[in-house]
Amino acid sequence: MAHLKQRRSQNINGDFYVDLTCIDCDTCRWMTPEVFHRAGGQSAVYHQPATAEERLRAMQALLACPTASIGTVETPRDIKAAQQSFPVLIAENVYHCGYHSEKSFGAASYLIQRPQGNVLVDSPRFAPPLVKQLEEMGGIHYLYLTHQDDVADHHKFHQHFDCERILHRDEVTSSTQDVEIQLSGSEPVQLQPDLLIIPVPGHTKGHTVLLYNNKFLFTGDHLAWSNELNQLIAFRGVCWYSWSELTRSMQKLANYSFEWVLPGHGRRYSAERETMHKQMQQCIAWMTAS
Repeated sequence: MAHLKQRRSQNINGDFYVDLTCIDCDTCRWMTPEVFHRAGGQSAVYHQPATAEERLRAMQALLACPTASIGTVETPRDIKAAQQSFPVLIAENVYHCGYHSEKSFGAASYLIQRPQGNVLVDSPRFAPPLVKQLEEMGGIHYLYLTHQDDVADHHKFHQHFDCERILHRDEVTSSTQDVEIQLSGSEPVQLQPDLLIIPVPGHTKGHTVLLYNNKFLFTGDHLAWSNELNQLIAFRGVCWYSWSELTRSMQKLANYSFEWVLPGHGRRYSAERETMHKQMQQCIAWMTAS
Protein backbone atom coordinates (compact mmCIF):
# COMPACT_ATOMS: atom_id res chain seq x y z
CA MET A 1 0.00 0.00 0.00
CA ALA A 2 1.07 3.60 -0.53
CA HIS A 3 2.65 5.45 2.40
CA LEU A 4 1.84 9.06 3.19
CA LYS A 5 5.39 9.64 4.45
CA GLN A 6 6.62 8.75 0.94
CA ARG A 7 4.14 11.06 -0.81
CA ARG A 8 5.81 12.73 -3.81
CA SER A 9 6.19 16.50 -3.61
CA GLN A 10 4.80 16.85 -7.15
CA ASN A 11 1.30 15.87 -5.95
CA ILE A 12 -1.25 18.65 -5.56
CA ASN A 13 -2.66 18.92 -2.03
CA GLY A 14 -5.69 16.79 -1.32
CA ASP A 15 -6.85 13.26 -0.63
CA PHE A 16 -5.25 11.30 -3.49
CA TYR A 17 -1.49 11.06 -3.92
CA VAL A 18 1.25 8.97 -5.55
CA ASP A 19 4.21 7.87 -3.46
CA LEU A 20 7.88 7.29 -4.29
CA THR A 21 7.41 3.61 -5.14
CA CYS A 22 5.84 4.50 -8.53
CA ILE A 23 7.55 2.61 -11.40
CA ASP A 24 6.28 4.98 -14.12
CA CYS A 25 4.25 2.25 -15.84
CA ASP A 26 1.69 4.82 -17.08
CA THR A 27 -1.36 2.86 -15.88
CA CYS A 28 -2.98 5.61 -13.82
CA ARG A 29 -2.23 8.25 -16.45
CA TRP A 30 -4.06 6.49 -19.27
CA MET A 31 -6.85 5.22 -17.03
CA THR A 32 -7.57 8.56 -15.34
CA PRO A 33 -5.78 11.35 -17.22
CA GLU A 34 -7.99 14.00 -15.59
CA VAL A 35 -6.34 13.23 -12.21
CA PHE A 36 -2.85 11.84 -12.89
CA HIS A 37 0.04 13.05 -15.04
CA ARG A 38 3.80 12.52 -15.33
CA ALA A 39 6.10 14.76 -13.31
CA GLY A 40 9.75 14.18 -12.56
CA GLY A 41 9.87 10.72 -14.11
CA GLN A 42 6.95 9.31 -12.12
CA SER A 43 3.20 9.78 -11.84
CA ALA A 44 1.60 12.43 -9.64
CA VAL A 45 -1.84 13.86 -8.89
CA TYR A 46 -2.33 17.23 -10.59
CA HIS A 47 -6.10 17.49 -10.06
CA GLN A 48 -8.05 16.12 -7.12
CA PRO A 49 -11.32 14.39 -8.12
CA ALA A 50 -14.15 16.93 -8.04
CA THR A 51 -17.09 14.72 -9.06
CA ALA A 52 -18.35 11.24 -8.20
CA GLU A 53 -17.28 9.99 -11.64
CA GLU A 54 -13.78 11.40 -11.28
CA ARG A 55 -13.46 9.85 -7.84
CA LEU A 56 -14.56 6.42 -9.11
CA ARG A 57 -12.03 6.60 -11.94
CA ALA A 58 -9.29 7.65 -9.51
CA MET A 59 -10.20 4.73 -7.25
CA GLN A 60 -10.07 2.39 -10.24
CA ALA A 61 -6.55 3.64 -10.99
CA LEU A 62 -5.63 3.11 -7.34
CA LEU A 63 -6.76 -0.52 -7.53
CA ALA A 64 -5.13 -1.09 -10.92
CA CYS A 65 -1.73 0.31 -9.88
CA PRO A 66 0.67 -2.67 -9.98
CA THR A 67 2.83 -1.39 -7.11
CA ALA A 68 0.07 0.05 -4.89
CA SER A 69 1.77 3.42 -5.23
CA ILE A 70 -1.49 5.41 -5.15
CA GLY A 71 -3.01 6.25 -1.79
CA THR A 72 -5.60 8.41 -0.07
CA VAL A 73 -5.14 10.48 3.06
CA GLU A 74 -8.58 9.52 4.32
CA THR A 75 -9.67 5.88 4.55
CA PRO A 76 -11.81 5.38 1.42
CA ARG A 77 -15.37 4.34 2.17
CA ASP A 78 -16.10 3.65 -1.49
CA ILE A 79 -13.41 1.00 -2.03
CA LYS A 80 -15.96 -1.82 -2.37
CA ALA A 81 -17.87 0.02 -5.12
CA ALA A 82 -14.62 0.56 -6.98
CA GLN A 83 -13.71 -3.11 -6.63
CA GLN A 84 -17.10 -4.14 -7.99
CA SER A 85 -16.66 -1.84 -11.01
CA PHE A 86 -14.05 -4.20 -12.47
CA PRO A 87 -13.91 -5.52 -15.10
CA VAL A 88 -14.70 -2.17 -16.74
CA LEU A 89 -16.66 -2.30 -20.00
CA ILE A 90 -14.75 -0.98 -23.02
CA ALA A 91 -17.15 -1.84 -25.84
CA GLU A 92 -19.72 -4.56 -26.59
CA ASN A 93 -18.53 -7.61 -24.58
CA VAL A 94 -14.90 -6.58 -24.09
CA TYR A 95 -13.66 -5.42 -20.67
CA HIS A 96 -10.55 -4.04 -18.98
CA CYS A 97 -9.74 -6.20 -15.95
CA GLY A 98 -7.68 -3.69 -13.96
CA TYR A 99 -5.53 -5.06 -11.12
CA HIS A 100 -2.33 -4.78 -13.15
CA SER A 101 0.62 -6.85 -12.00
CA GLU A 102 4.11 -5.63 -11.16
CA LYS A 103 5.35 -8.94 -12.62
CA SER A 104 4.24 -7.60 -16.02
CA PHE A 105 5.41 -4.03 -15.36
CA GLY A 106 1.80 -2.95 -15.18
CA ALA A 107 0.51 -4.51 -18.41
CA ALA A 108 -3.25 -4.35 -19.03
CA SER A 109 -5.36 -7.50 -19.12
CA TYR A 110 -8.70 -7.88 -20.88
CA LEU A 111 -11.78 -10.10 -20.70
CA ILE A 112 -13.87 -11.20 -23.68
CA GLN A 113 -17.24 -12.43 -22.43
CA ARG A 114 -18.54 -15.06 -24.86
CA PRO A 115 -21.37 -17.63 -24.74
CA GLN A 116 -18.85 -20.21 -25.98
CA GLY A 117 -16.52 -19.48 -23.06
CA ASN A 118 -14.81 -16.35 -21.76
CA VAL A 119 -11.28 -15.40 -22.78
CA LEU A 120 -8.83 -13.70 -20.44
CA VAL A 121 -6.17 -11.87 -22.45
CA ASP A 122 -2.87 -11.77 -20.54
CA SER A 123 -2.82 -12.14 -16.79
CA PRO A 124 -3.76 -9.53 -14.21
CA ARG A 125 -3.05 -9.93 -10.50
CA PHE A 126 -4.94 -12.77 -8.87
CA ALA A 127 -6.91 -10.36 -6.71
CA PRO A 128 -9.90 -11.85 -4.79
CA PRO A 129 -12.35 -9.04 -5.73
CA LEU A 130 -11.52 -9.49 -9.43
CA VAL A 131 -11.70 -13.28 -9.21
CA LYS A 132 -15.16 -13.02 -7.65
CA GLN A 133 -16.36 -10.74 -10.45
CA LEU A 134 -14.93 -13.08 -13.10
CA GLU A 135 -16.76 -15.99 -11.49
CA GLU A 136 -20.03 -14.07 -11.67
CA MET A 137 -19.38 -13.27 -15.33
CA GLY A 138 -18.98 -16.92 -16.30
CA GLY A 139 -15.42 -17.79 -15.36
CA ILE A 140 -12.50 -18.27 -17.75
CA HIS A 141 -12.30 -20.85 -20.57
CA TYR A 142 -9.10 -19.66 -22.28
CA LEU A 143 -6.23 -17.68 -20.81
CA TYR A 144 -4.52 -16.32 -23.91
CA LEU A 145 -0.98 -15.02 -23.32
CA THR A 146 0.49 -12.71 -25.95
CA HIS A 147 4.10 -13.33 -24.90
CA GLN A 148 6.33 -14.31 -22.01
CA ASP A 149 6.50 -10.87 -20.34
CA ASP A 150 2.82 -10.61 -19.37
CA VAL A 151 2.00 -14.01 -17.89
CA ALA A 152 1.92 -12.73 -14.24
CA ASP A 153 -0.38 -14.98 -12.12
CA HIS A 154 -1.34 -17.39 -14.92
CA HIS A 155 -0.82 -20.44 -12.67
CA LYS A 156 -3.31 -19.18 -10.09
CA PHE A 157 -5.96 -18.41 -12.72
CA HIS A 158 -5.45 -21.85 -14.27
CA GLN A 159 -5.76 -23.60 -10.93
CA HIS A 160 -8.86 -21.66 -9.92
CA PHE A 161 -10.80 -21.66 -13.20
CA ASP A 162 -9.31 -24.80 -14.83
CA CYS A 163 -8.80 -22.67 -17.94
CA GLU A 164 -6.66 -23.66 -20.92
CA ARG A 165 -3.64 -21.41 -21.27
CA ILE A 166 -2.34 -20.48 -24.72
CA LEU A 167 1.21 -19.37 -25.51
CA HIS A 168 3.60 -19.69 -28.44
CA ARG A 169 6.35 -22.26 -27.94
CA ASP A 170 9.04 -19.68 -28.56
CA GLU A 171 7.77 -17.81 -25.48
CA VAL A 172 7.71 -20.80 -23.13
CA THR A 173 10.00 -20.54 -20.09
CA SER A 174 10.39 -22.63 -16.95
CA SER A 175 7.37 -20.87 -15.43
CA THR A 176 5.11 -21.62 -18.42
CA GLN A 177 6.33 -25.05 -19.53
CA ASP A 178 3.05 -26.64 -18.45
CA VAL A 179 0.85 -24.36 -20.60
CA GLU A 180 -1.90 -26.49 -22.17
CA ILE A 181 -1.93 -25.08 -25.72
CA GLN A 182 1.52 -24.32 -27.12
CA LEU A 183 1.45 -22.71 -30.56
CA SER A 184 4.20 -23.13 -33.13
CA GLY A 185 5.25 -21.71 -36.47
CA SER A 186 4.43 -18.41 -38.11
CA GLU A 187 0.99 -19.08 -39.61
CA PRO A 188 -2.25 -17.72 -38.09
CA VAL A 189 -4.23 -20.11 -35.88
CA GLN A 190 -8.03 -20.10 -36.01
CA LEU A 191 -8.70 -21.08 -32.40
CA GLN A 192 -12.47 -20.58 -32.74
CA PRO A 193 -14.57 -19.04 -35.54
CA ASP A 194 -14.36 -15.67 -33.74
CA LEU A 195 -10.79 -16.03 -32.37
CA LEU A 196 -7.78 -15.72 -34.67
CA ILE A 197 -4.24 -15.82 -33.26
CA ILE A 198 -1.65 -14.09 -35.46
CA PRO A 199 2.11 -14.58 -34.89
CA VAL A 200 3.96 -11.24 -34.90
CA PRO A 201 7.63 -11.90 -34.06
CA GLY A 202 9.66 -8.84 -33.22
CA HIS A 203 9.20 -7.61 -29.68
CA THR A 204 9.96 -11.20 -28.73
CA LYS A 205 10.47 -14.21 -30.98
CA GLY A 206 7.11 -15.86 -30.37
CA HIS A 207 4.87 -12.84 -29.74
CA THR A 208 1.32 -13.24 -31.05
CA VAL A 209 -1.77 -11.03 -31.18
CA LEU A 210 -5.43 -12.00 -30.94
CA LEU A 211 -8.11 -10.78 -33.36
CA TYR A 212 -11.61 -11.20 -31.95
CA ASN A 213 -14.67 -11.00 -34.21
CA ASN A 214 -12.57 -9.29 -36.91
CA LYS A 215 -12.92 -6.13 -34.82
CA PHE A 216 -10.92 -6.18 -31.57
CA LEU A 217 -7.16 -6.63 -31.83
CA PHE A 218 -5.36 -7.48 -28.58
CA THR A 219 -1.76 -6.51 -29.26
CA GLY A 220 0.31 -7.15 -26.14
CA ASP A 221 3.60 -5.28 -26.62
CA HIS A 222 3.41 -5.27 -30.43
CA LEU A 223 1.32 -2.18 -31.21
CA ALA A 224 -0.19 0.75 -29.29
CA TRP A 225 -1.30 4.34 -29.61
CA SER A 226 1.12 7.16 -28.74
CA ASN A 227 -0.36 10.46 -27.57
CA GLU A 228 3.04 12.10 -28.02
CA LEU A 229 3.32 11.13 -31.71
CA ASN A 230 -0.45 11.06 -32.31
CA GLN A 231 -0.22 7.76 -34.14
CA LEU A 232 0.08 4.01 -33.73
CA ILE A 233 3.58 2.86 -32.82
CA ALA A 234 5.76 -0.10 -31.94
CA PHE A 235 8.25 0.07 -29.08
CA ARG A 236 11.79 0.16 -30.46
CA GLY A 237 13.37 0.90 -27.10
CA VAL A 238 12.04 -2.39 -25.69
CA CYS A 239 12.28 -4.54 -28.82
CA TRP A 240 14.01 -7.60 -27.38
CA TYR A 241 14.22 -9.79 -30.50
CA SER A 242 14.36 -7.97 -33.85
CA TRP A 243 13.17 -4.58 -35.11
CA SER A 244 13.33 -5.73 -38.73
CA GLU A 245 11.19 -8.78 -37.86
CA LEU A 246 8.80 -6.54 -35.97
CA THR A 247 8.47 -4.28 -39.01
CA ARG A 248 7.73 -7.26 -41.26
CA SER A 249 5.17 -8.52 -38.76
CA MET A 250 3.50 -5.11 -38.77
CA GLN A 251 3.31 -5.16 -42.56
CA LYS A 252 1.55 -8.54 -42.44
CA LEU A 253 -0.79 -7.36 -39.70
CA ALA A 254 -1.80 -4.37 -41.84
CA ASN A 255 -3.54 -6.80 -44.19
CA TYR A 256 -6.17 -7.48 -41.54
CA SER A 257 -9.17 -5.28 -40.87
CA PHE A 258 -10.08 -4.22 -37.34
CA GLU A 259 -11.47 -1.27 -35.38
CA TRP A 260 -9.78 -1.55 -31.99
CA VAL A 261 -6.17 -1.77 -30.80
CA LEU A 262 -6.07 -3.02 -27.21
CA PRO A 263 -2.45 -3.19 -26.00
CA GLY A 264 -0.78 -4.48 -22.87
CA HIS A 265 1.33 -1.35 -22.67
CA GLY A 266 0.55 1.99 -24.25
CA ARG A 267 -2.81 3.54 -25.05
CA ARG A 268 -5.91 1.99 -26.59
CA TYR A 269 -7.11 3.24 -29.96
CA SER A 270 -10.35 2.84 -31.92
CA ALA A 271 -11.30 4.12 -35.35
CA GLU A 272 -13.28 3.30 -38.46
CA ARG A 273 -11.61 0.57 -40.52
CA GLU A 274 -10.43 2.94 -43.25
CA THR A 275 -8.85 5.25 -40.70
CA MET A 276 -7.27 2.30 -38.89
CA HIS A 277 -5.78 1.08 -42.17
CA LYS A 278 -4.25 4.50 -42.79
CA GLN A 279 -2.89 4.53 -39.26
CA MET A 280 -1.26 1.15 -39.81
CA GLN A 281 0.40 2.39 -42.99
CA GLN A 282 1.62 5.49 -41.14
CA CYS A 283 3.03 3.29 -38.39
CA ILE A 284 4.89 1.12 -40.90
CA ALA A 285 6.34 4.19 -42.64
CA TRP A 286 7.48 5.53 -39.27
CA MET A 287 9.04 2.18 -38.35
CA THR A 288 10.84 1.90 -41.69
CA ALA A 289 12.31 5.38 -41.29
CA SER A 290 13.33 4.80 -37.65
